Amino acid sequence: MIASAARSRGRPREFDMNQALDNALRVFSERGYHATSIGNLTEAMQLASGSVYKAFKDKRGVFLASFDRYRAVRSSKLRVAVAAGKTGYECLHEALSFFANASQGLEGKQGCLVVSCASELATFDPEVAQKVATAMDVNEALILDLIRQGQADGSVSPDIDAAATARLLLCAVQGMRVVGKTGRTREEMMAAVGVAMKTLT
Repeated sequence: MIASAARSRGRPREFDMNQALDNALRVFSERGYHATSIGNLTEAMQLASGSVYKAFKDKRGVFLASFDRYRAVRSSKLRVAVAAGKTGYECLHEALSFFANASQGLEGKQGCLVVSCASELATFDPEVAQKVATAMDVNEALILDLIRQGQADGSVSPDIDAAATARLLLCAVQGMRVVGKTGRTREEMMAAVGVAMKTLT
């Protein structure tokens, strides 16, 4: 998406909205909402402060747009990863591995925007709280669908409580994103996936 912004002399210029938001969400993920200033954002987005205010009104506007961009990109990538599995069990393994890979190395240290929002903003901002709740609900619903798929195709035990297990796995993958900020390795995170998968058999 190309958007119009204002130069310091009033002449319009165009910028890549998605790229600007990707740069902004990196800052929000690393620093948190309250520790991020407009200066941090303008530097990362490579825009003048006037352009930021014109396009988003304020820091909160940048944050909300970045959050929506983050969710759209992550959801798309997760569904691509899940599609690589053939059985419900394999699809679940792909889903958990997706979160594990995002919870290690440099990406892991950057953290998850959904998790950081849940702890920093959701209590005080109803709109953010709703966005976080929706994000969690969507991920939990996907996990639940995969568990039920696995139960139908015989790759997941029919004896487990599908809804409760989906919630447990949601807690596990969101927890990975928190622990990943401490600098865990891929091997450590994948070992956690192995243990989590045992709840399905």
